[in-house]
Amino acid sequence: MIDCVFTIDYEMYGNGEGSLRELVFEPAQRLMDLFQKWNVRFVTFVEAAEFELIEANGTDQAINAVKRQIRGLHGGGVEIGLHLHPQWYNARYEKGRWLLDYSEYNLCTLGRKRITEIVDRSLTYLRNVLGEPDFTPLSFRAGNWLFQPTATAAAVLAERGIKIDSSVFKGGLQRSYRLDYRRALRNDYYWPFENNANIPDPTGALLEIPTYTKMVPFWKMITTTRVGLQQKGGGGPVGRRQKLNRLLAFLRFWYPLKFDYCRMNTDEMVSMIDKAIQEDKNDPTLFKPLVAIGHTKDLVDFEAVESFLSYLNGKGIAISTFEGIYQKCQNPVRGHSSTLLRC
Repeated sequence: MIDCVFTIDYEMYGNGEGSLRELVFEPAQRLMDLFQKWNVRFVTFVEAAEFELIEANGTDQAINAVKRQIRGLHGGGVEIGLHLHPQWYNARYEKGRWLLDYSEYNLCTLGRKRITEIVDRSLTYLRNVLGEPDFTPLSFRAGNWLFQPTATAAAVLAERGIKIDSSVFKGGLQRSYRLDYRRALRNDYYWPFENNANIPDPTGALLEIPTYTKMVPFWKMITTTRVGLQQKGGGGPVGRRQKLNRLLAFLRFWYPLKFDYCRMNTDEMVSMIDKAIQEDKNDPTLFKPLVAIGHTKDLVDFEAVESFLSYLNGKGIAISTFEGIYQKCQNPVRGHSSTLLRC
């Protein structure tokens, strides 16, 4: 059984450049309208730190429209997840540009006290935006997929009631930040974990439902859409060593292609799930959640998204949210004993 979960990282460029209205508000509204047309829902990972600092510094008047939109999405049945780029919390706005604190780029490398401060601050902001003091998101996604070393951050998130992480992409490798998700290639479609998001642990308090990937020859990563979007905006600091590490990453023969509906055309998206569809025919009893990722700043080809929604509908593949599939994750994890997930 396959469920497709569409997620969208609701954010601006990583260096703070751009317009909230153009990069966040307008594409998210069009996506909401499109999904309402098909009577389905998606998951919005709201970048709380970025929006709090923009609001506090008064750098973009569209922040009020964004906050209203977040409430509207939530009220319209869109699941709100927590997304964090912690380098924003010590940011300064000088001479028309943001100066971010890249020493805090990876939440997981910080001390427990600082991780706790950042998570609590982001949850408080989300609750204030939604006007719901008791709101706790079900799911979390780390900025730039950086969820290693896992143990401390996972513990803090679990203590605050978050139950699902979706930071992992199988086969992922970022040498600059010591991120290595290649071990996760051995795992099924989802797994519980405790101290390492790569390694299933039936006693774990969190459930990993990774962004779906397919290992492909590196040259298949080079498409007009993907390269064009990669060149837009900015992320973390890119020095000589970072450039070398990126080059080394692309020298891998097999490379993880993320199920990114903002960087794929319809044919690429259809091809992406062919393997899962075939596996489902061979074993329909194994639950297979396929998490698709997108970013509001990359969302331009709405025709491709609608065409793919039509394809999924024709194939009878359900479109769900993490909230919608959570109970299905009570099934045993294949190949890791019959212990039930702590969902």
